[in-house]
Amino acid sequence: MNPDRTEPRPGPLYKLYQRRLRREVDPANVPHHIAVIVDGNRRWAKQRLQERVAFGHRAGARKIPEFLHWCEDAGVKVVTLYLLSSDNLKGRDNQELLDLFGIISELAIGLTEIADWRVKHVGSCEGLPAELSDALAIAEERTADRTGLHINLAVGYGGRSEITAAMRSVIAEHREAGGTIETLADRLTPEMIGEHLWTRGQADPDLVIRTSGEQRLSDFMIWQSAHSEFYFVEALYPDLREVDFLRALRDYSSRQRRMGR
Repeated sequence: MNPDRTEPRPGPLYKLYQRRLRREVDPANVPHHIAVIVDGNRRWAKQRLQERVAFGHRAGARKIPEFLHWCEDAGVKVVTLYLLSSDNLKGRDNQELLDLFGIISELAIGLTEIADWRVKHVGSCEGLPAELSDALAIAEERTADRTGLHINLAVGYGGRSEITAAMRSVIAEHREAGGTIETLADRLTPEMIGEHLWTRGQADPDLVIRTSGEQRLSDFMIWQSAHSEFYFVEALYPDLREVDFLRALRDYSSRQRRMGR
């Protein structure tokens, strides 16, 4: 994976529009945490008449460091990337999964070589091959003490699975502390459940972006995104441009968040 910024050299009109968008983004109202549903890689490959969709997944992986640089430059502190769902592990072609496992492994290790970024795996290792689980663990270990951009790689992730795992963890902890079924109900608060999610200790996403024009969550951060803002981009992920990202920030900065009120 090439960690360099890969967007083609823009023309003068593009640069002019880019500068205009940057001026229109309120720097005091940039999301702290952006979550991204990385979508459209397979369609991108098919549009280019590629027989193996891995061609699109590799293009998407090459875009990720560039996208993360955009986030860092804008002042975003946390980015969560939805790369492989638990449903994908059951519904994708075996060859595509094998290719994806290798691509994500390379991505995870490659991200550790960039700047002061910190990488964390968010999801379950159940169903993942050892080499991918090892790569995610190595990336976490190598970057654990870093203080730069925090990157969550959502791999083997499912929102319902996460909530189920959190509930089981709460119950097991309660039992180990000598609690009973009668006293368990008092412990089942949103705050307690949140402390047992895979993203525990992190702020919920302020903005959820999905590429490719699809408008659904696909079991992504269904607990954490309860009060998030959403932005849908028509571009397939490998075609995502910085102006698309800046439009999302501009749109977000103009919204009045109600947080359920």
